[in-house]
Amino acid sequence: MELPLVVGVDGSESSLQAVDWAVDEAARLGLPLRLVYASLWERYEGGRPSFSTDRPSEEVMAEHIIASCGERARLRNPEVKVSSEVLPDGAVSVLLHAAHESSALVTGSRGRGEVAGMLLGSVSLTVAARATCPVIVVRGAERNRQGSFGRVVVGVGDSTEGSAALRFAFHEAEARGCALKAVRAWRRPAHEHVDSPLIADDAARSHEERASTLLTDALRDAERSHPQVEVRRQAVEGPAHKVLLDASADADLVVVGALRRHGHFGLQLGRAAHALLHHAECPVAVVPQRV
Repeated sequence: MELPLVVGVDGSESSLQAVDWAVDEAARLGLPLRLVYASLWERYEGGRPSFSTDRPSEEVMAEHIIASCGERARLRNPEVKVSSEVLPDGAVSVLLHAAHESSALVTGSRGRGEVAGMLLGSVSLTVAARATCPVIVVRGAERNRQGSFGRVVVGVGDSTEGSAALRFAFHEAEARGCALKAVRAWRRPAHEHVDSPLIADDAARSHEERASTLLTDALRDAERSHPQVEVRRQAVEGPAHKVLLDASADADLVVVGALRRHGHFGLQLGRAAHALLHHAECPVAVVPQRV
């Protein structure tokens, strides 16, 4: 049985964009869609007099939000199986718990009540940094969210860090019928100083060739498993987060891995993933890699 795609909703414009994106994704992958709304009103129910017939405003609002999001999803694609649920806990706890029985989690970039102008909401950041399944934060311009470019980008680091992200990216490109752009950033060592421009060019070429070789090696197994996916390789000089941010401008989705070390309970995001979640111009998929 296929695990559902889970979307965290709260009625904000950002979460509505996440619903739309998730409906399209569920249709592409043939997955059921589960909408969840986190509400703590039940915890305070005991403080209300037993003879009161008034319903808590939070309860009414929760039911309205989850119902309207469900209706929005069904109108967008009636063929996608949609379920919805209001859960009595905080948003982070609800989503992290749901991650154990999800193919992926989808969130907006900012929630209801977030400070205007924030780059990324705290719930989305925490979930992306701690979830046990892939997390997609829906952000960027409408044309990026709607898949207008026909391109998925994946950042390729060391093989031990990125195998799960590569599998996810190839699966996405295959489902979308689009090209996959695999990017590896490289940089000259800080201690490398040369006086001759010719020698400097040779050194740069050597570093680029090594990055290209590592990129080819990292992609080999995934390419064999997905021979129909058109892969475009690119080794680019520069910091990984800057290289991937540039690549996100004309991408439908950018995929990056994030290490999950056993026994570590804090936020586990690399610099590239953190930068993409805050600044990418398209939706971002953070795929956990167990170490």
